[in-house]
Amino acid sequence: MANGTFYYFAYGSNLLAKRIHIQNPTAVRKGFGYLKDYSLDFFHYAARWRGAPATIVEQEGKQVWGAIWEIDNSNLADLDRQEGVHNSVYKPLKLPVALPTGESLDCRVYQLVRNPCCLAPDAEDRPYERQPSKTYMNIIINGAKETGLPDDYISLLKRIKHNGNSGDPQLSLELEKPIDDL
Repeated sequence: MANGTFYYFAYGSNLLAKRIHIQNPTAVRKGFGYLKDYSLDFFHYAARWRGAPATIVEQEGKQVWGAIWEIDNSNLADLDRQEGVHNSVYKPLKLPVALPTGESLDCRVYQLVRNPCCLAPDAEDRPYERQPSKTYMNIIINGAKETGLPDDYISLLKRIKHNGNSGDPQLSLELEKPIDDL
């Protein structure tokens, strides 16, 4: 890490370069890794996405894969604003991210403040209020592919039941390219 920068682990919409660069132009993707003993979940309806946003929930034996971004400290407040830290939507954490090399890297990670108390059931049985929008899932899947995440993890993402809603029309135009097999 260069002086004046920090590492950020993205597992949701910020997997996609075009998305993170909207408010964090200094972000440079450095690779990918995973959080050990965490599971990906969705919770708490977000009007902008018209569905539940992603969060991480502690769960032994599970992994959440994501992109590792190096970002200039001058964008830290921008990233916090994007994640709604000032409105108590997400809270920042510093967690070790496992790298494919076997090493780990401490990264800034965001978790919903109102995190689910228990994990949602398997993807196919996810209740409506815990379903992300189709737009949000398209962006996450495109970002996962762009990042080079493992194929089995991308397959898992594709199985997550979405609510069929489109997100914010402006965001959709800027970020979403359809995925035929979603």
